[in-house]
Amino acid sequence: MTIKEQYHFFLQQIQAIYNLNEATVISDWVFESIVGIKRFDIIKDTNQQLHSSKIEKIQIALTALLQHKPVQYVLGEAWFYNMKLKVNEHVLIPRPETEELVQLILSESLISTTTILDIGTGSGCIAIAVKKNMPEADITAIDISNEALLLAKENAAIQNTAIQFLRVDFLDEAQWSVLLKFDIIISNPPYIPVNEKEKLDINVTAFEPHQALFVPDNSPLLFYKKIAEFASTHLNAGGKIFMETHEDFANETAALFLEKFKTVTIKKDIFGKERMVMAY
Repeated sequence: MTIKEQYHFFLQQIQAIYNLNEATVISDWVFESIVGIKRFDIIKDTNQQLHSSKIEKIQIALTALLQHKPVQYVLGEAWFYNMKLKVNEHVLIPRPETEELVQLILSESLISTTTILDIGTGSGCIAIAVKKNMPEADITAIDISNEALLLAKENAAIQNTAIQFLRVDFLDEAQWSVLLKFDIIISNPPYIPVNEKEKLDINVTAFEPHQALFVPDNSPLLFYKKIAEFASTHLNAGGKIFMETHEDFANETAALFLEKFKTVTIKKDIFGKERMVMAY
């Protein structure tokens, strides 16, 4: 079977669950990752044969995709802030909205020699992106998941970024003693109430780690309350807090931080949703 024939078969099959545009993007990504060839070259060289070992890998990927497994987990990689990071089912897949949080941090941080804490680092995407753009910063990244921390450390090493990773259950205030004071505190914590689970796509609920997604219905601001309390004693004078939030709770989150900080700002994402809160 030629690469072109295999590509068109793959594209046709995954249109069973994705529209044409999504299917094309996924097909291009799979063939570039597994075969090492771009769609332009597939079209240009119509007779190029595909080795049986590559066909087998593509078929395995196709089977997983048809079971709604996200392509990032199928390939074990995701793009974030112009970096290709490793991902697996122990960490959330980095989202474009979180890239906007990184951009906000970089635009508001005028001094590169600063101390930074990333709460709930997951794949390490935020900490690594900030470190690459603020190389003099001293960054600590924490997570409750050992598996996530192993992956984050691997990503940091691949990206040549020196970051201190610590296993900390942030909800347990007794563990805060291992953390010092910081100039910047960052977090993209769990913020989706459990009762919204049915609204999410199956490729999210069936594969992404629930511990990193959901909070109890009766306490949607659980992590933000802890962050506010922590920052009241662990944020240096003149420091800032940057957080990603649920669009429905941005105003409540802002009000929570106004109880302890003079200035709180809500920022909208590219879709016009209130998804980021900055406090200082």
